[in-house]
Amino acid sequence: MNTWPIFHEPWWLDAVVGSGAWGECVVQRGEEQFARLPYVQKKKYGFTVITQPPLSQYLGPWFKGISGQKSAKRLAREKDLTGELIKQLPKHDFFLQNFSPEITNWLPWYWNGYKQTTRYTYRLPDFSNLDRTWDKFETKIRTDIRKSQKNEVSLELDARLEDFLPLRKKTFQRQGLNATVSDRILRRLDHACQERACRKIIIAKGNDGQSHAGAYLVWNNHTVWYLMGGGDPGLRRSGATSAVLWEAIKFCSEQNKIFDFEGSMHEPIERFFRAFGAQQVPFFQITKARTGWLSLVLSITGKSH
Repeated sequence: MNTWPIFHEPWWLDAVVGSGAWGECVVQRGEEQFARLPYVQKKKYGFTVITQPPLSQYLGPWFKGISGQKSAKRLAREKDLTGELIKQLPKHDFFLQNFSPEITNWLPWYWNGYKQTTRYTYRLPDFSNLDRTWDKFETKIRTDIRKSQKNEVSLELDARLEDFLPLRKKTFQRQGLNATVSDRILRRLDHACQERACRKIIIAKGNDGQSHAGAYLVWNNHTVWYLMGGGDPGLRRSGATSAVLWEAIKFCSEQNKIFDFEGSMHEPIERFFRAFGAQQVPFFQITKARTGWLSLVLSITGKSH
């Protein structure tokens, strides 16, 4: 059973970037796979860029775990495997990947000239007592959930993508942004997830049938990710967004999995996720640019990922 994030799956990468747009570095001994590093390669302004694919929170390396291994031996093994993975990467001018929070040692990358920025997600790892989870919510979240009930907001637990897409579009419009991923890619990914029974769409609706807010969840055998959210800006006071996430958390509890909010570095979003009493969890963003000015240009234009 693979322990890498869902974003590492070949079928996922096929859906979000196309089967010919990604590759992987693999360290194998005989028939056994010990390490893996998927990557997406693009051309930008004539430069070769290895970058984070859309709708994918984490890539980075995966290592086969060996239970009971001493720390010194494990770190030495990771160093050797990382070196082999890096050697297999195609030549590139710029590299950017977000590593899964489970990757806590980036020293081998540092020794190969890469840089690191710490980013954060929020996770709820323990659902042994849902009442305790509820008590950890900030007062405003609990008030919003109760408000949604008073406003007779109902929850559709197995909604369709076509009902979710307008909510997602309205969220981008409220922020004055263009959607970063086309509906065509979203439909392709949704189809792939449906085939594998690893997605759920929850939509909150008023008693008039109008959609207030929605959440798109995906999961593997150990984690549920809050992949996308959306809401009608004209109905934000109904408490529906908090109600949708509370339902997502209860679903995650039933599955006995970690709930990953896919945290944000944007302060208002971070504040909202934090209000659910989730744990702040760091993860590494690893970068490398052939020249300093190239890194600056790509970061300013936002074209690196």
